[in-house]
Amino acid sequence: MSGHLSIVGIGPGSLELLTPMASLAIKEADLVVGYKPYLEMVRPLLGGQETSASGMTREVDRATLAVEAALSGRRVAIISSGDAGIYAMGPLVYELLAEKGWRGNDDLPVQMIPGVTAANSCASLVGVPLGHDACTISLSDLLTPWSLIRQRIEGAAMADFVITFYNPRSRRRTQQIIEAQEILLKHRSGDTPVAVVDNAYRPEQTVQIATLDSFTDLEFGMTAAVVVGNSQSYRFADLIITPRGYSKKYDLNDGSVKAGQKRGRSLDETQLEVSA
Repeated sequence: MSGHLSIVGIGPGSLELLTPMASLAIKEADLVVGYKPYLEMVRPLLGGQETSASGMTREVDRATLAVEAALSGRRVAIISSGDAGIYAMGPLVYELLAEKGWRGNDDLPVQMIPGVTAANSCASLVGVPLGHDACTISLSDLLTPWSLIRQRIEGAAMADFVITFYNPRSRRRTQQIIEAQEILLKHRSGDTPVAVVDNAYRPEQTVQIATLDSFTDLEFGMTAAVVVGNSQSYRFADLIITPRGYSKKYDLNDGSVKAGQKRGRSLDETQLEVSA
């Protein structure tokens, strides 16, 4: 029997946001490997397959089991929440495959199956905060030194990216989100809108909107994502809007091109200065 390995992103947790491709990979596997709460999320898709569940900090064990089972000829799905290639099992699985001499799909077919990310799902609950250039930064220092994380926050703040912070706070790790806030406040206004979304699209979901200078007073932990707007983001009712920039070139009332600008051409910054 020839093996097959699917690395599956299951999205935020709701089966409604699980892609058809991900659903099929789970149903067709004879072994499904994952963090125990994630296996529970996809329980309705499981039939007679064997499952292997483990807890936090056992990622290497899960990846090793999945890779070795697939290499031995089994059809395996290893699952992660969100997208398996983003802060998840995908990179570790490929590292292990490389160490075992895997030379590509001719040796063992391996398929990355994308999922709805935490950034996407959390953003959807508060409008369009990711409407322009954006990045994600994990505040967990379990695998990345805090000094490097600080550099990345500083760079993203200077570049005016919308930032989604993953793993923002835990019982042990409470100061990093405060330091991130302090860095951002050096580069953007304290009234910049911030969304704190916990357990998006799960029964225990909560959504809170605050400002950059106050959001750390809210209650949230590891399962939350913190979305910080850029200098152009603004709050509209219970939503956050980050403009793409159309109003700089077009009159939004009638769609006409503004004086000095040209449709399909680069934005003329000199005309922005004149109009200002």
